[in-house]
Amino acid sequence: MPHESRLQRNLRELVERRRTAALAASSAEPADARSGALPAPQISMVPFAWCREFGCIVLHVSALAAHTQAMGSHPAVALLFSTPEVDGEGVHALERVSMQGVASTPPVDSVLYAAARAAYLQRFPEVEFMTELPNFRFVCITPTLGRHIAGFGSARDVSGNDFVAAMNFRPE
Repeated sequence: MPHESRLQRNLRELVERRRTAALAASSAEPADARSGALPAPQISMVPFAWCREFGCIVLHVSALAAHTQAMGSHPAVALLFSTPEVDGEGVHALERVSMQGVASTPPVDSVLYAAARAAYLQRFPEVEFMTELPNFRFVCITPTLGRHIAGFGSARDVSGNDFVAAMNFRPE
């Protein structure tokens, strides 16, 4: 019987309990083209699913959204998964994991697209109609490196492989 480490269990349970994550992407466009200011970062809350077959996080996003355009220009992204705040309790010890990754858009006729769509619709069957809209696409994020905060004073690095192993583990 395979063994699941405490880190793997914590990561898997944290991410599985969430249906949305904060997505950060870097825009290719300067914040102010006249001044040559730095590109404006894009952040958004996104629903996500996990694709076990390809070990990636699946998003379904509008091609018109600023974060989608940013991912198309700069595929390095980050996602933040966090436990929710509780009224009246401290927030500094909230469990969370920030995961860096590489975003890609699978071709519609690919095996990856079919797997991404199936994983997303398994989690969100009510949005099947949206997967047929021409200006929406699936984006697959391959985890590369992360940081898990289990609580105050408890932080550790997480490799992309650790994240995939945690998400793909199935307790018996």
